[in-house]
Amino acid sequence: MTAAAVVVLAFILLLVIYVALAIKIVQQHEQGLIERFGRYRKTVEPGFHMIVPFIEKMKKVDMREQVVDVPPQEVITKDNVVVTVDAVVYYQATDPVKLKYNVANFILAATKLAQTNLRNVIGDMDLDAALTSRETINTELREILDEATDVWGTRVVRVEIQRIDPPVDVTQAMHRQMKAERERRAVVTEAEGEKRSRILGAEGIKQSRILEAEGQAQAIREVADAEKFQLLTVAEGEGQAIERVYGAIHTGDPTPDLIAIKYLEALQGVADGKATKLFLPMETAGILGSLGAIGEIFADKTAE
Repeated sequence: MTAAAVVVLAFILLLVIYVALAIKIVQQHEQGLIERFGRYRKTVEPGFHMIVPFIEKMKKVDMREQVVDVPPQEVITKDNVVVTVDAVVYYQATDPVKLKYNVANFILAATKLAQTNLRNVIGDMDLDAALTSRETINTELREILDEATDVWGTRVVRVEIQRIDPPVDVTQAMHRQMKAERERRAVVTEAEGEKRSRILGAEGIKQSRILEAEGQAQAIREVADAEKFQLLTVAEGEGQAIERVYGAIHTGDPTPDLIAIKYLEALQGVADGKATKLFLPMETAGILGSLGAIGEIFADKTAE
């Protein structure tokens, strides 16, 4: 092989290496940062790109959502109880330039920042509040981390508290307290049920007695109405009879003699008892005069 052939082969080899180093492929979920002599030049979108080897260099930044697992740590609550807290932080790059040049190790920085602020947030809460306010802790911690990491070109999507573990003795005390509270609720519920049952029973008896009294009152009213109707009917009949008798008497134009005889018949009925005294009305004198006249008539007929 001649020297010229060796030079050509070497040139072709160098050309292939140069092209291989110049071609850069940026994936769909990435953005590329091109540096020239170590200085940032521009940002390129996903796709095919060419750079100048040995002069330019490309750094790729993943723009997908990432996860930072915050290691478990001990935190002292406001009421001096030591709890173990474990959290997870989800973030997403918004500015690849800031993410690449403003922080050396974003994962480490985000982890330390999350641990520090987690201690601050839970340290301002009592144990009971910390155990029952996970959503509040997540929201408050996300806002703090999102504001702090904005200078790094990232956005904190969400923060999730995986677990908050109190000491064993505190956990046992909480279990005993929970058991006692459930027993108390059971007793209260049973008492409320019994109370409600008695109230319903008393209400039923009361309603029954009210209905019974109303029924009796209605029956008394109906009986009284019937008796009233009967008396009115009888009185009306007697009144009509008296009116008819009175009308018949006036129509028949009875003589004093007939009236005197009827009066005597009436006295006979009145005196036919055990009464020892009789009170006669004031009109008796007139009637007795009629009786005298009747006696004279009978005397005259006897003399004949």
